[in-house]
Amino acid sequence: MTNAIADTRPELAVATQTATDVVLDVRGLVTEVQTPRGSARLVDNVSLSVSAGRTLAVVGESGSGKTMTFLSALGIAPPAVRVTAGQALLAGQDLLASTPEQLRTLRGTAVSMVFQDPLTALNPVFTVGSQISEVLRAHLPIGPREARERAVALLERVHIPSPARRLDDYPHQFSGGMRQRVLIAMAIALGPRVLIADEPTTALDVTVQAQILELLTQLREESGMALVLITHDLGLVARHADEVAVFYAGRIVERAAVDPLFTEPRHPYTTSLFRSIPRLDETPGTKLTPISGQPPNLTNLPRGCAFAARCDMRADDCSVRRPELVPAPDPDHLSACLYWQRLSGDGGLP
Repeated sequence: MTNAIADTRPELAVATQTATDVVLDVRGLVTEVQTPRGSARLVDNVSLSVSAGRTLAVVGESGSGKTMTFLSALGIAPPAVRVTAGQALLAGQDLLASTPEQLRTLRGTAVSMVFQDPLTALNPVFTVGSQISEVLRAHLPIGPREARERAVALLERVHIPSPARRLDDYPHQFSGGMRQRVLIAMAIALGPRVLIADEPTTALDVTVQAQILELLTQLREESGMALVLITHDLGLVARHADEVAVFYAGRIVERAAVDPLFTEPRHPYTTSLFRSIPRLDETPGTKLTPISGQPPNLTNLPRGCAFAARCDMRADDCSVRRPELVPAPDPDHLSACLYWQRLSGDGGLP
């Protein structure tokens, strides 16, 4: 069933990927929006990549630029938002230099996005079967009957019980977890090389969260696609990610493979995130340490490090020198902190 779906996707000007290929490569992306208080840089010189068969987790507080990075790269950011610099290479093809028609072809067939609110992402007046079929027929030369058969196969693939019967149900007749599965079915319908999941477990109970993440991991392993997981849940990151990019104030402040980032974090913001969540190895009753203060106003960023005002290891020059993302010290472990050497590595999770 899986191979039948993958084999029918249209031919694209994108090379076949192997497990070590970089599929999505974002370079120097800058995204801005004009506000009554001036220009705000929502995404500030962000560079990241994800390879076929691997999961990149993108973490950070609300408004840190996580989602906006990928909305901008895919050309689906709000109209007021402008991409002013950078590239978004999808297997070598720059999405930011593509025509609207090229982008429409690539979205869904080469890259798909699962949004965090399935109730609003699905049209309430159409059955889920008609919505999945519409995605298929928009890109493939197939008729209604074949589209319906493939829609049933897709619902089965995401483990929805009685898929042939549920095909004619409306979104409100599904639970939150089942609606999220429907969105995932639509996202993988055309065999994308990259799947971007934006907070895919928001508002779901713990058991359903685990099921959705296991499903995404299974689909990634079966198809060899790259998976980008945008989340604030560090527990999910620890269990499902290969690499992590930590965002703060529109920038990446730390980037590393999941194990070294969790055991030896090299940015004080990352260590602060770890200290603010419960740990299984702590004594019962241990108080969590919240991150003090608030994220900075993006229309009036400080001259130096954007995290300096909230950082418990800041020095005088942190307020005047802007740190760049540099090896810390491993070239595969990057940190945007002037004093990352002071971190002993005990701020992470076991």
